[in-house]
Amino acid sequence: MSSYVPTVVSPVRAGSFDREIDRMFDEALRAFGVSGQAWAPACNAWEDGNGFYVEIALPGWESKDISLEIENQVLTVKGERTEERAPGGTYHLREIAGGQFARLFRLPTFVDHEKASATHKHGILTVTFPKREEAKPRRIMIEG
Repeated sequence: MSSYVPTVVSPVRAGSFDREIDRMFDEALRAFGVSGQAWAPACNAWEDGNGFYVEIALPGWESKDISLEIENQVLTVKGERTEERAPGGTYHLREIAGGQFARLFRLPTFVDHEKASATHKHGILTVTFPKREEAKPRRIMIEG
């Protein structure tokens, strides 16, 4: 197995103090009906002997609201859904937001992105990239 580490382009993870300031700022904006929070879904990326995989947690999202593109060895996952509001109600807590997201992953050169596949089950989007045959581990027999 190789020691490839995927390059993930994602929002900067702030420290706890910065997160608290962002949360308070976002709550103030929400009071006026505006959201200032950028959202990015949680992801996993890993490989085994046969392929490279990207998982993205998208509970409540429908496949039609998600798009996948590969260009220059970069996988771009985008999504957008409209925010549904409770009719005639007043929210006391609102953490399930609509809107847009984008995550980018630089793919390793050993994958065959022409044969990529994707599934979306139980709120998890899984994108599978098989390894090129020449990149797969193989056994060499010793003669004699």
